[in-house]
Parts: sequence; structure tokens; C-alpha cells
Amino acid sequence: MRFRRLLLIVVLVGGFWYATSHTLTGHFPSTGTWFSKLTSGPVAALHLTEASAQPAYDAEELNNVAVYKKVLPAVVNITSSAMSFDFFYGMVPQQGQGSGFILDTAGHVLTNYHVIADANRIEVTLSDKRKFKARVTGYDKSHDLALLEISAPNLLPAVLSSSKDLMVGQKVYAIGNPFGLSGTMTRGIISAIRPIRSPSGAGIEDAIQTDAAINPGNSGGPLLNSRGEVIGINTLIASNGADQSSGIGFAIPINSAKAVLADLAKYGRVRRPTMGIASLPIGPDLAEQMSLAVDSGVLIQHVLPGGAAERAGLRGGKQQAYLGNTPIFLGGDLIVAIDADDVTSTQDISAIMEKHQIGDTITVTYYRGRNKMTARLTLGEASDVSA
Repeated sequence: MRFRRLLLIVVLVGGFWYATSHTLTGHFPSTGTWFSKLTSGPVAALHLTEASAQPAYDAEELNNVAVYKKVLPAVVNITSSAMSFDFFYGMVPQQGQGSGFILDTAGHVLTNYHVIADANRIEVTLSDKRKFKARVTGYDKSHDLALLEISAPNLLPAVLSSSKDLMVGQKVYAIGNPFGLSGTMTRGIISAIRPIRSPSGAGIEDAIQTDAAINPGNSGGPLLNSRGEVIGINTLIASNGADQSSGIGFAIPINSAKAVLADLAKYGRVRRPTMGIASLPIGPDLAEQMSLAVDSGVLIQHVLPGGAAERAGLRGGKQQAYLGNTPIFLGGDLIVAIDADDVTSTQDISAIMEKHQIGDTITVTYYRGRNKMTARLTLGEASDVSA
């Protein structure tokens, strides 16, 4: 019996060795077909179907390529290093990445404040891979903007446009370094223009909402029109906690950035004028529902205590209501003009503020109920909670 068991083991081991060794070096049958061994000669000639010529790019593709080539040299990658405490309260280095773009040949670079916040070392990498140490020359937390400076030759600045007359549906491009992938361009449209809260919690009027893919690392990079001109600075995404693009990204309008840069140049810090109000744009539908005297304007929700509007005698609303899920206040003054400019949206007020300085006096035309009135208002200094 023991001999039979030993013989069976020898037969099984030998059969296994024969099967495995001959599978790799010989031939074996499989459902009636014989396969050549792995070291066989070249396969039969393949007959590929190839295009007769390189297809021409269509007009849209050519414009995409032109925008990318024009703007890429002005877009930079920003790496910030900061120290933080670990679980055991030891100091450990942390790195963050973002984007930015070159403003002039002197080496000024614009980015988001949150990209460089608390950094003790900032490095800027150009599109040609040159690296330079950067220093912060100014910032505005409320608008989430920071101005850097590098010492570098042969810089190609971005071209700045205006954000005053942007339209929903307008084509836009974003170029930056999402997830550290430098030189990435995405495309979309302007989805909306609406007020948002910056990462610091301050309000940003007329932020540009876009469905162009914006991801971590895009922050501080340019949002461009179809001519490759900067209309906004990509700043945040609404991702529902996913930390990646969900088709809802936001950019700071470039006109707001221009106003910040003008203040930094003049005062060394940001001093923006404000009326001292929180407001709600009114169109014909809302005006009809609220039984207002005219079909468009900006309704004052509340006036800031001690602010310019309160000093001029303007009033906010006191009756709470809801617009969808958003609480609003009814009964406030309805602004329809400032000086000679009609006011139909918060964009109009922002554009007017950008033309003024703190201490300037403006004439505000408004309706209180059915009565048309005017008031002289001396502009104050903006704060994080003003509109």
C-alpha cells in the first residue's frame, strides 16, 4: 500500500512538471486549435486604416490652441511652505500649491491670499520651469487676493480685460496647476454672476460662476475670455465635500482685483469705498411680487451701523421673507440710480464704487414706498461685512 501511494505521488509530480514545462516551451491543444509557443516569430502583417492626411483644425480648436499658447507663459505655479504642529505638538513643514499669473515685466504676480497664507517660504515656477523665490508685497484677505514679486528676466505678462459687461453663457477658459499638473487648460461658460463668500468669510460681489473644471491647485490662476484676456481669478469650488470639480467654480472679477491693486499702489494697503449696505438686486418679477414702485433696482436689506448709508438717512428692510431658501428683508429703500448712472444690479454698484475713493460724495436716487427721493452720501471704507 505504501508503495502504491509513493508511486501515485511520483506520477502526479511528474505529470505536473511535464504539463507546466511543455505549456511554455512546446505546443498544446485547446478546443481543437494549436497555439505557437511564446518565442515564435513575427505575426502576420497588420493592415491598418490610416488617414490620408492630418485633418485641419476647426475654428473652435484653433481658438483654443491660440488662447493656450498666448497665456501659458504668463501662468505660474506657486508652492508655499509653512510650519504647523503635528499630533505631538512638534513643528512639521507643510506645503501647499496653487496658481497665479504675471502682471508686468517687473515681476509682480497675482494669486489668491489663501494660496500663500501663513507661508514662510514661497516659490514661483514659470512655464519654462525656471524657479524663483517670491515675496509678498501686498494682500487683501476679504477679496482673497495676494500680490507677489519675483526677480526674473524675460517675463511675459497676462493681458487684463474688464469684468463689467460679462454675460452668462459666455465662453471662458481656466489655466492653472490642478493637483500639481502644471499648464492644464479647461474650458466652459459663465454659469452665473452672483455674490459669494470668500474662504475668509468675507463677501465678494459679482463673483463669476463657471462650469470650467476648477480643482485644487487652480486657485489664483486666470479665468480668460475667448481672446485670452483675464476676466477673473479662480478662487474656490463648490464640491459638496468632494474636494474636486463638480462643475461649480468661482472666480473673483478682475475689476475687483484692479481696484485692490490700485489701493496697494497708492496706500500700501487696501482701502475700498463702500455705501455701507447689504443689498438685493430686483427685477420685474420680484418687483411685481413685492408691489414696488418700479420694476428694477437694488433693494437695501440693511444698513451698517455708523456706515455711509445710515448717516445719509437711507433705510433697510424690517419685514423678513424668503426667496427660495434665502431669508430676505422687505420694506427697505430701493436704489435706482447713483449720480447719472442707472442702478439695476449689485454689479452696477460695484462698478460705480470702483470709480470712486473713500470720502467721495455721491448722489443716490431711491424709492421709499412710492416716493422718489435723493440723498447725498459720503463714501466710507469697506469692511468685511459690507456690501
